[in-house]
Amino acid sequence: MVAADDAGRTSDIAGKLGVEPGMVVQELGWDEDVDEAVRDAAEERAGDELLDEDAVEVVDLVLMWWREGDGDLVDALVDAIGPLADNGVIWVLTPKTGRPGHVDPSEIAEAAPTAGLAQTSNITVSEGWTGSRLVAPKAAKTRR
Repeated sequence: MVAADDAGRTSDIAGKLGVEPGMVVQELGWDEDVDEAVRDAAEERAGDELLDEDAVEVVDLVLMWWREGDGDLVDALVDAIGPLADNGVIWVLTPKTGRPGHVDPSEIAEAAPTAGLAQTSNITVSEGWTGSRLVAPKAAKTRR
């Protein structure tokens, strides 16, 4: 349960991420260091629990917690694209600069086009995490 004074703050997180009621949201890369307020806000706004990496449904939005040392980002993004709806969004959530597991923004900028995605924006998601919004390029959408 979210306290009344926290409700505005957490729903702002979901709004920043573009989570809308009824959206199917998948979470990848969960570990004990993730920001639970971000997860809770996404679930509250979507109106359902986050799907894990084993889900087979078509998803509207992916929250991918990613840290330095998690593996190959291009491979992870390609895997995340599989169940993604045509107009879906992938948020790569990384620890902020100076925190354990920080990922250089250039790594995301280089991995996105290799995986067939375009980076559209970067935001501060919470005190410890930043987010990079990735989508399928518009040119790819018009060819479908």
